[in-house]
Amino acid sequence: MTELYRHLRDFLTHCLIAIFLLSLAGPLLADSAATDPGDQHTVIHKDTTDDADSAPSEAAATATATFAPSLDEETEIPLANAVAAAAGLAEPLELLGTEIMPGTSQRLSWSATELFEGVSVSTPVLVVNGALPGPTLCLTAAVHGDELNGIEMVRRVMHDLTPAKVSGAVIGVPIVNVQGFRRGSRYLPDRRDLNRYFPGNPRGSAAARIAHSFFTNVIAKCDALVDLHTGSFERTNLPQIRADLRNPDAVTLTEGFGSMVILHSTPTAGTLRYAATEAGIPAVTLEAGGPSQLELSEVKVGVKGIQTLIHTLGMVRKTRLWGDPEPVYYRSSWVRADNGGILLADVSLGSTVRKGDLLGTITDPMNNARSELRSPYSGRIIGMARNQVVMPGFATFHIGIQTDEPPTGEVDDDTLGNEIGDSDDYVDGMSE
Repeated sequence: MTELYRHLRDFLTHCLIAIFLLSLAGPLLADSAATDPGDQHTVIHKDTTDDADSAPSEAAATATATFAPSLDEETEIPLANAVAAAAGLAEPLELLGTEIMPGTSQRLSWSATELFEGVSVSTPVLVVNGALPGPTLCLTAAVHGDELNGIEMVRRVMHDLTPAKVSGAVIGVPIVNVQGFRRGSRYLPDRRDLNRYFPGNPRGSAAARIAHSFFTNVIAKCDALVDLHTGSFERTNLPQIRADLRNPDAVTLTEGFGSMVILHSTPTAGTLRYAATEAGIPAVTLEAGGPSQLELSEVKVGVKGIQTLIHTLGMVRKTRLWGDPEPVYYRSSWVRADNGGILLADVSLGSTVRKGDLLGTITDPMNNARSELRSPYSGRIIGMARNQVVMPGFATFHIGIQTDEPPTGEVDDDTLGNEIGDSDDYVDGMSE
């Protein structure tokens, strides 16, 4: 009887083990079937032959395209702790088909896949891969071809770095829009604004293809991004950092620049900052000065801010720190001209104004009629048009409105973008 009981017990034990193993095998078989290559679908991108008049719809579609982050979400750490969390030795950096060894610097070349002239047009990509482990910081300039200040900032920052003393890597692209730069134009040769097409589309328009090539080959390698810009259309900006202050890593970047104005600004869809953020890469915009001129005072401020950021992130050890932080502006607004004529400013960049203060005058050169522009807010002049002939509706003075209100999900005045009747690719000094 005892022997029979023992056999029965063993039989039941084996049955339980078999049932347990089958319960494990079921999900594995289901996963295998779900990932069967034969069951996958191929996404076919519809080519576009639309002309410039249809660019807004394509830009909107391109901007909403998803792009997988390069970082593993399970192991992602806050940007502020990236250097401290890095362990072991620095690793080679793979970029544009080249392996950059730790403790070295190299000049690479990126060429867009779409060539307007029919010949290869390349732009330099400067890389410093530090001897110590850390994050990869990217600096981009001249996404708009007529914005020169950022080009000089990138050059000065990159050539001041010593690879043996850097933790992590710094990638600098002085001229992203080389076609526009060669023509002295904000736009690409097809009249499109490159900074409205990121992350791009490999089967879209020329702008979308260039954006896709740059984003996948360079930006996807970044752990953080600083995109350098100036004012547009004969406007100039006080050196400032624009960032979505609801993003903790973006806040970390803004705090690293030292004594520089910070403006809460939700990025416009299609911009490089927007696409990078959507891909999990914290990004900010550094605005300084105006287009078509090399302004050394603004360049020096920008270089000092970037170097302070690199130090604050722990990527370079220096004893020098730059001042106390400037106020943070959660709101801003442009004051527009109601009349056409010659604009003469009565304030300068950085001026503090009160509600009702005189900002400037507009004089009709034909009949000498004069109208005044007065500030509707108390705040600070963070951007303004240069003295010039303006039309009614022209954005003339950008006022940072000092407030203690934290940023919300609502779009701030600075990034309202287009008004009714404007085309989607129209830029009026509202965003980078």
